[in-house]
Amino acid sequence: MSLKKATLIIVLVLLLDQISKYYIKTHFVLGEDIPVFDWFKILFVENEGMAWGAKIPGTYGKLFLTLFRIVAIGGIGYWLWDSIRKNSPRILILCVALIFAGALGNIIDSVFYGMIFNDSHHQVATLFPDAGGYGTLFHGKVVDMLYFPLYDGILPDWIPFWGGEHFTFFDPVFNIADSSISIGVILLLIFNKKAFPKKEEVATE
Repeated sequence: MSLKKATLIIVLVLLLDQISKYYIKTHFVLGEDIPVFDWFKILFVENEGMAWGAKIPGTYGKLFLTLFRIVAIGGIGYWLWDSIRKNSPRILILCVALIFAGALGNIIDSVFYGMIFNDSHHQVATLFPDAGGYGTLFHGKVVDMLYFPLYDGILPDWIPFWGGEHFTFFDPVFNIADSSISIGVILLLIFNKKAFPKKEEVATE
């Protein structure tokens, strides 16, 4: 796969990701949801930390996380460039491009959203508000909106330990950037042998 095609994939993912986040941020109040199907909702939440909402404690935790993401995406970008340069298998370049695009999409939120949007608590946010954003550079929150509660109810009493308790599956709320990263990783696991073919060993006598 050429650099041009890999770049096109990255641009398409970023456009879908950022357009969807902009729409949610400027049309939804934090916590608002719209049912699409019984098992799928558009639910606006903001993630201040890592995957699954995990946070790094301390005053500089968010800054450290954002800077770490920037360093990490630099490494992923080099991996992509090096894979293209070495004419690696197409599936590998596709996967790395998807991971790179997803990581970059969430970094944009973390770096800039605090400066360009006001907060979404009890109000619909606006882009470039007169009073300034809700945060500073590197202190933005990642916008999530895709929610798939495939099961949301009370577990049967016969189930050990959790019987009779409320249970939701699948509970995490995510975005297109997260989906791009997950798809890239899953494809790498499924097509591992194609992505990383072993060099044929030449028998020597």
